[in-house]
Amino acid sequence: MLRKIRITISILVISLISFFIVDFAGLLPMQLHFLEEIQLIPALLALNWAIIITLIVLTFIFGRIYCSSVCPLGIWMDITSRIRKWVSSKKKRKRYKYTKALNLFRYGFLALTIIAFFSGFSLLVGLLDPYSAFSRFMVHVFKPAYLAGHNLFSWIFSNFGKGEFLPVGIYLMSVSSLVIALFTLGLVTIMAWRNGRIYCNSVCPVGTTLGVISKYSLLQIKFNPENCTSCGKCARVCKASCIDVKKMQVDTDRCINCYSCTDVCGDDALHYQPVWKKHTESNASAAENHKAYKKHNSRRKFLQTAGMTVLATGTLLADRKLNTVTSKLEHKRKPVMPPGALNFEKFTRQCTSCHLCITKCPTQVIRPAYYEYGLAGMLQPVMDFKTQYCDYTCTMCTDVCPTDALTKLTEESKKLTQIGLVQLQLSDCVVKKYNKTCTACSDICPTAAVVAMPYQDDLFIPEIDQAICVGCGACESVCPAKPLKAIWVEGLNHHQNITLKHKKVETVPEDDFGF
Repeated sequence: MLRKIRITISILVISLISFFIVDFAGLLPMQLHFLEEIQLIPALLALNWAIIITLIVLTFIFGRIYCSSVCPLGIWMDITSRIRKWVSSKKKRKRYKYTKALNLFRYGFLALTIIAFFSGFSLLVGLLDPYSAFSRFMVHVFKPAYLAGHNLFSWIFSNFGKGEFLPVGIYLMSVSSLVIALFTLGLVTIMAWRNGRIYCNSVCPVGTTLGVISKYSLLQIKFNPENCTSCGKCARVCKASCIDVKKMQVDTDRCINCYSCTDVCGDDALHYQPVWKKHTESNASAAENHKAYKKHNSRRKFLQTAGMTVLATGTLLADRKLNTVTSKLEHKRKPVMPPGALNFEKFTRQCTSCHLCITKCPTQVIRPAYYEYGLAGMLQPVMDFKTQYCDYTCTMCTDVCPTDALTKLTEESKKLTQIGLVQLQLSDCVVKKYNKTCTACSDICPTAAVVAMPYQDDLFIPEIDQAICVGCGACESVCPAKPLKAIWVEGLNHHQNITLKHKKVETVPEDDFGF
């Protein structure tokens, strides 16, 4: 019964989280983003003490039920192991065996995560956070596949004269983010396919942290030596490889409470019970005579993993190199942080690059950063106003952020939050450069920070007022000047509040500008 309950909860959690991430049509209610907020590292970064204390208390009482039923990456590994079981013949079916804990890797990765966080190197924290890793490969791998499936249905329905499914655009957000997502997906899937939950117990800092608490949990899986026949069935189904049949012990800090062992035991020798309830140990000495299991050769696999990580980092730098030509044509600028970031230090320290804000942004103006924030801020969200702009009234990115890297804003406070400052280079403006009519930037500005002033004859030229600019990037996105835009937005290290001097102006339709 425990195993069935765990499987039911796990399927429900991963289904809702996955569909919430890829859902582009808003079919699911926004309240479901609480599933992201109950993940451990986002809760820690947001200092959500209610969630943090709840998870610690649950782990102290029940063990690592978080890893088996709440963490989407852990559930993904269980699904992978299950698929391996389904597709393999009975002879080739994976059988697990006890291996000693790779404590050097476990505590090493945990120490690196802590050091990286306090030193401001957010890239490593984001890469190792299990929720953010899962969210990235859902955004960059599975969402495009989901959109392709939607477009296929749209094509089928259109051929039958039905228009319920309208096609949507599919595009690549970032080469580097896609490579990192594919690498993470491949690494986790291969490790789970071959060795079950070895990633959770040897790499994941969340698994290691909860393992320390779980070691002293009040409810644990224990052997009853009097009933145990040392058949080894429990060890063969243990994805965490933490059951030592020889010593009749369960390594509690690695046990993820999947309850497969208690389900498969036909001798009533394993029980999920309070730690103070003890069994007789009359068979313990006889169990010591069993042949020890061979040591699992995991160190070699982690060396291979380290090599792949170096290759992935090289790809990140190569991705930035591909954009060198474009960068040289752009104005040297400070990156614009999304609304709610408030200040650079807070934003880069708390963001784990889960890319939920990117996938939920209705105008797709947010993209993963390359090197705009430096090496430590790679993959974190940055505003890109080349072709899109931030909707004046939209607060979606702040609503869904699970780590509080983007502080929640109301619609009214968003309208008065300055995330950047408009800049103008009149020599590049098409009005002054070519004597052509254009009022695109002033027509679309929602705060009248850009206004069209009489220039000569019937021409008007833009004039800016930085004091009432919110940095939405609308002016930059519609500026027709090439190769350099005449008007653009510079980022701020600290977002500011503004006081509007003018009433909000009416904007023209997006594809009806004055040029």
